[in-house]
Amino acid sequence: MGIFLPLAIFIAVILASSIRQVNEYERGLLFALGKFNKILEPGWRLVLPVIQSYVKVDIRTKAVDVPEQDAITRDNVSIKINAVIYYKVFDAGKAICEVEDFYYAVSQLAQTTMRNAVGSVTLDELLTDREKVSKEICSIIDKLTDPWGLKVENVELKDITLSEEMKRVIAKVAEAEREKRAVITKAAGEVEASENLAKAAKMMGGTPGALHLRTLSTLNDLSSDQSNTVIFAVPVEALRALEGLGELAKKVK
Repeated sequence: MGIFLPLAIFIAVILASSIRQVNEYERGLLFALGKFNKILEPGWRLVLPVIQSYVKVDIRTKAVDVPEQDAITRDNVSIKINAVIYYKVFDAGKAICEVEDFYYAVSQLAQTTMRNAVGSVTLDELLTDREKVSKEICSIIDKLTDPWGLKVENVELKDITLSEEMKRVIAKVAEAEREKRAVITKAAGEVEASENLAKAAKMMGGTPGALHLRTLSTLNDLSSDQSNTVIFAVPVEALRALEGLGELAKKVK
């Protein structure tokens, strides 16, 4: 009895110290004599001291803030860009055994991939198709981190910073584009107006009295404002007719 009691106490102490808790959002990696043994599911698990050890891995989605990077676009424009990456561990064994520190590895890989992706597009493509560039970066990182047991869920480009000189250049380009559209719109309006005037002249020329009615209507509009100066345009043909009447009158005399 004297021998079994201390032994039972010793065994109880060993078992109590061997209990480890793995939470629902974690997975445990059990190592026996330094070799990977199995994945520990959530709950209380026994890890024998000395001969066994374990490492817990958080499998929740993680957000990695990629620090601001200096990059050059395909059209040689220097910019500063940062992003955020969302990923999670789908294989805890690979995440611990295949890479030393997957947190640091993902961050470094994201920085390099983002610079390379920005260098393959022009500034206009980057500003207008930001979502497309983000998906391309996400696809590349997800493919490269798959052997590490990681799943990249999304990549979002946050801020794109341009130099003050480049901002002024872009503003000038936008102003020139607006002026171009204004000139084109004005020219199109003049063409349309000339076509309508030609149709109106043709219609008036083919309708007797239409021109006289239009003239009277114009005079009526002018008479509504006393400050207007009325100028009567006399056709050259009428002046020539009067000149012919004058010469006829002289001959009669």
